[in-house]
Amino acid sequence: MHVGIDARLVYHTRAGIGEYTLRLTQALAVAYPQDQFCLLQDWRQSNGLVRADNVTIAPSRVPSHHRLEQILLPWVVRRLNCDVFHSPDFIPPLHRRGNSVITIHDLAFLIYPQFVTKEAARYYGQIDHAVRHADHIIAVSNSTKNDLVRMLGVPEDHITVIYEAADPRMRPMPHDEALQRVQALYNVPDDFVLFVSTIEPRKNIGALLRAYRRLRDDYKLTPALVLAGSRGWLSDDVYDLVTRLDLTDSTHFLGRVESHDLPYLYNAARTLVHPAFYEGFGLTPLEAMACGTPVIVSNVSSLPEVVGDAALLIDPAQDEEITVALWRVLTDDALAASMREKGLQRAASFSWERAAHQTMAVYRRVAGV
Repeated sequence: MHVGIDARLVYHTRAGIGEYTLRLTQALAVAYPQDQFCLLQDWRQSNGLVRADNVTIAPSRVPSHHRLEQILLPWVVRRLNCDVFHSPDFIPPLHRRGNSVITIHDLAFLIYPQFVTKEAARYYGQIDHAVRHADHIIAVSNSTKNDLVRMLGVPEDHITVIYEAADPRMRPMPHDEALQRVQALYNVPDDFVLFVSTIEPRKNIGALLRAYRRLRDDYKLTPALVLAGSRGWLSDDVYDLVTRLDLTDSTHFLGRVESHDLPYLYNAARTLVHPAFYEGFGLTPLEAMACGTPVIVSNVSSLPEVVGDAALLIDPAQDEEITVALWRVLTDDALAASMREKGLQRAASFSWERAAHQTMAVYRRVAGV
């Protein structure tokens, strides 16, 4: 079988969809050595994204998210001559020949349109055409599947839920070793609470900052707050709020952290806080749990589905709940130890190998082989 996979977005960012694309392709290449996988890659990407005998690279000058994408991409995909073409960024070539699978990670742009720029809204506005033209849809959680059925009227039998998994490098390690590494790289304090994700409104960082201010004022706990992630759209308010809350000295923005450094960062942190308003899957909390880090997450969308009983759940609209959850994890050693153990067990139940097998089953069903 010959499978084409759109990996152009990886050139722009290795977070989120980019990581999903690479991890899935790596797992597919290992699990199905008899099949061929062709990665459509941005021509500016100098190295092969996945190195395996059954993976080839097709450089493309059609930029991802470009206004001419739908004019040029169908021609490029036809030349690949694939049995099925997979679009992990959910917008497939709409005028194409051949079989099409798309992955939809979330519908945040429909549920929270106020958190999306006009340019992004125009691009994501193709979602109606995308779900109608795709031969099958992969959703990364039951939460996303339910949103597709409820908001876009997609038939349930047109959707397969396939979970993501943590990078195998996400594993427990000695705290002192991890802390020494991240201090050498980022000069973080000895004691800190961690947030990892893009700095954008949907992640609800304002609530985290207010909760953190209350933790210092009312509970007299003073770990640093470390935020790792690139600046996203509409992020200026976050940096302004840090100043208004007088948190400049205790709040550390690391910017984008390389994936090979993330395990050290998770292991060095006292806890990970992820108070997002909405997530299609919630890979960051899963990565933290795989490292044995206690996790605090919102009780909305896919997050309870991912963390199970291994995390503390908070209402993202209630700053005080975030503060209390932080206080509990930071002061109750028995609770933190229990959360570490449950988190490791929960994270181990997700697997890229399983995702590869489930995804190949979708490819074969769509291609009729």
